[in-house]
Amino acid sequence: MDSQRCVRTGLHYASEERIQVTWSPDGRIDSLLPGEGEEKIWIAPGLIDLQINGGYGYDLNSLPLTTDTVIQVTRRLWEKGVTLYYPTVITNGDDEIEQILRVIDAACLEDERVGSTIGGVHVEGPFISSEEGPRGAHDSRFIKAPDWGLFTRWQAASGNRIRILTLSPEWPNAADFIRKCVASGIVVSIGHTAATPAQIREAVAAGATMSTHLGNGAHLTLPRHPNYIWEQLAQDQLWAGMIADGYHLPDSVIKVILRAKLTKTLLVSDAVYLSGMPPGEYETHIGGDVILTPEGRLHLARKPELLAGSAMMLLEAVQRLAESGLCSFPEAWDMASMLPAQAMGLADYDGLKRGARADFVLLEKREGSLRVLETVKGGHSVYRAEG
Repeated sequence: MDSQRCVRTGLHYASEERIQVTWSPDGRIDSLLPGEGEEKIWIAPGLIDLQINGGYGYDLNSLPLTTDTVIQVTRRLWEKGVTLYYPTVITNGDDEIEQILRVIDAACLEDERVGSTIGGVHVEGPFISSEEGPRGAHDSRFIKAPDWGLFTRWQAASGNRIRILTLSPEWPNAADFIRKCVASGIVVSIGHTAATPAQIREAVAAGATMSTHLGNGAHLTLPRHPNYIWEQLAQDQLWAGMIADGYHLPDSVIKVILRAKLTKTLLVSDAVYLSGMPPGEYETHIGGDVILTPEGRLHLARKPELLAGSAMMLLEAVQRLAESGLCSFPEAWDMASMLPAQAMGLADYDGLKRGARADFVLLEKREGSLRVLETVKGGHSVYRAEG
């Protein structure tokens, strides 16, 4: 890679100062210097999506899954400014989960850039609540108690790529299971739970550090107090994942989470394969028959009050949150980039700093939208917009 290709100039997404970013062939940022020019092009750290099931018609949870599907999802995410993501494998049969994990591993080995973009796998279920409401759209046939032998089998199938596990601590053996996960380097996230506050506290003491889409995957009606949402908000050790698509959480709830969690709030897309698809009725693995409305709300056909995942990508969620007035644009962007890196302990994903990985995005701010012009991953331009 010649030196001319190792330079980009833009307005820093937070300071709004014009900067020139240079990086070395090994994919590390060398310097940030004052830049020149008048173009309104912004430069920001690459987005990191900790929870995504697919998009643009590509489903990471449908079998038979191919390596091409994983590769195509990755390429479409580059178009949306994502430089690291955790493909999310949801509740399914034991063998089916194993098959999906093997294909994701094979895709990472087949395509080096894809392998560097997949930070790990997020397994969401089947060790979750079987109760209606907390279970969400997950298939009740496959819900089960945490099983360490089964999990290690899946980890082996994944090529040791499982990095996040969503579970409910309501199961009797949950705390011991969490300790084993943490000891093996897994980030344990509490989600789809009907756990008591005491069980939440026990899970945190055992090493759980995250809440999966907090405020969702819950009963429609809860006791005023105590309840598992208040308890997770109160646990300072827990990072709170949020889906900010305008449907999963009212703005008032997002405001409360932001106030309670301060800098331990994360944006996730929880996007399913229908993201980017036209409105209509579809059949999915996770929710059966679902309806995608013209407004972008995705819900179960038989129970419209229950959502079936998100149809909004992370880039749009950042834009929507910033426009809501609940936080600034830099704060929203950090919730989808810098803070997920911190939550996952990724020290070298340190944003626009000398020595950090050269994972960044050049973008335009338009009325009501963000347009990615270029995505750089590890110093390589993996996407460049036409025109």
